Amino acid sequence: MPFTATRRRRAMFVLFMIPGLAMSTWVTRTPDIRDMVGASTAQMGLILLGLSVGSMTGVLSSGALVSRWGTRPVTLTGMTLVALSLPVIGVGAHLGAGAAVSFGMMLFGLGVGGGEVSLNVEGAEVEQALGRSALPAMHGMFSVATTLGAVIGILCNAVGVPVLLHLPAMTGLAAACLVYAMRFVPPGVGRVDRADEGARGSGPLGLLRDRTLLLIGVVILAMAFAEGSANDWLPLIVVDGHGLSATAGSIAYAAFAAAMAVGRFGAGYFLARHSRATVVRASALSGAVGLALVIFAEHPALVMASVLLWGLGASVGFPVAISAAGDSGPDATARVSLAATIGYVAFLVGPPALGFLGDHYGLRPAMILVLALMGVAFATARAVGTTRGSEPKAPVATNA
Repeated sequence: MPFTATRRRRAMFVLFMIPGLAMSTWVTRTPDIRDMVGASTAQMGLILLGLSVGSMTGVLSSGALVSRWGTRPVTLTGMTLVALSLPVIGVGAHLGAGAAVSFGMMLFGLGVGGGEVSLNVEGAEVEQALGRSALPAMHGMFSVATTLGAVIGILCNAVGVPVLLHLPAMTGLAAACLVYAMRFVPPGVGRVDRADEGARGSGPLGLLRDRTLLLIGVVILAMAFAEGSANDWLPLIVVDGHGLSATAGSIAYAAFAAAMAVGRFGAGYFLARHSRATVVRASALSGAVGLALVIFAEHPALVMASVLLWGLGASVGFPVAISAAGDSGPDATARVSLAATIGYVAFLVGPPALGFLGDHYGLRPAMILVLALMGVAFATARAVGTTRGSEPKAPVATNA
């Protein structure tokens, strides 16, 4: 079976759906899981620390694993862990065991942290093969799946489907997606010959001296934090911070995910007409306005509408900056991997930091930290490029 660019893009669309589907499944049930294990806000932050530890472990190891083995086995392993995390979280919640839920979160984080770095390396290579912007749309499929999972979560919340039934049932859908997509992922992408690597003097330490790449990483960090904070806390902000129902929290999360999908699928149109920096600045501004209203507004309808601005604002910064990292110099594979690693630091510091801040000051005031990071993304957006952002430049290394 030939690994054509079109088939590989289709496979990437499906693979990006797996973590979105899994994440929205447990996020929409976060209020129920919190009640089942009897956790406070600070304790939920500790439970989510399992997600952070897993994410960081996966992220820090994925670059070396991709360079050694290529994207295919790393993606397969990561997405398998993502699918397996759901029944672990569901059983842990049913048993009222916060440690088991945290372990399930760690499996999810390990799979996402490692798998999504390899997905971004593979996606950047497919983008080069196509000769046009494609990563935002791939990330858009993540948001489509997040919306789908959130809608299912809303229905399960509304009719009282037990967490123990809901979460394991979604594993089957994730597994079917994985089996279908892996047939079209070629071996060898991202693999780097060690002799060639040594001759070029590349690697993380060398790339850390690249100021432009580090600034791109700052943009990714800020945007990942803006997205991740919603994934971790948005339902609880709506429920605990604004006094609305658990169903309203699920609806808010679904609206956020839908806005993310719209922003990512629409990004290609704007990138063909404006620079990456302009698109990222507009995205950061939208996110900042939405966040400010979620934090400070009191009217429920305005809060729910503001979630859409937050979602649009968080939608394109990450994939656009990943594309920019691949174009920022030689050895695009290592650059994409390092930039993604810097961005996923948000998954380490985000959940517990916001949890502890929320426990002391309330979840709404805690989100001021995320608002400040949107300002940082706006200020550093020039690093992603001031020329029109529709066409990638340098191919990602591959031995396929």
